[in-house]
Amino acid sequence: MPPEFIAADLSGRFSDQEAFAVAVRHALQRAAAEGWPEIILSDPSFEGWPLGETSTIHALQAWAKPGRRLVVLAGRFDLLIRLQPRFVAWRRTWSHLVEGRVCPASALHGLPSAIWSRQWFVLRTDPELGVGQYGADRVRLQALHEALKSKLNVSAVGFAPTTLGL
Repeated sequence: MPPEFIAADLSGRFSDQEAFAVAVRHALQRAAAEGWPEIILSDPSFEGWPLGETSTIHALQAWAKPGRRLVVLAGRFDLLIRLQPRFVAWRRTWSHLVEGRVCPASALHGLPSAIWSRQWFVLRTDPELGVGQYGADRVRLQALHEALKSKLNVSAVGFAPTTLGL
């Protein structure tokens, strides 16, 4: 599906990995254009996310301004670090805006594969197939935020912006 399949204020569904990637790109472009103050990215490993793509980094770069906050919640960051080096480098530059959190193994069940902001969400309900939904529906936004808060409450700081060597 072409990127224009996501209208600004509509809710909808996506049914494959490419459509999920389009939804992620669209959400981050909206975040930059609309100046979302807070974004939460959540996934057990961020496998299949387009975070290392040039267009995604450009959107994040345009979004990054003082006073904004990006929380990245994962079960593990090793795949993200290995497969998304552009995102890792961007995160290093903007570490003062980006908080990495690790969800413990005991709380991984039910960790949403999602993007959340007060304005918009993308939720991958079946990460293997890339199936999910997106939109601005207030009820779904609130439910997703509650699910993310419960995972954030048991998470710990992780995904350091630099690795110190001795």
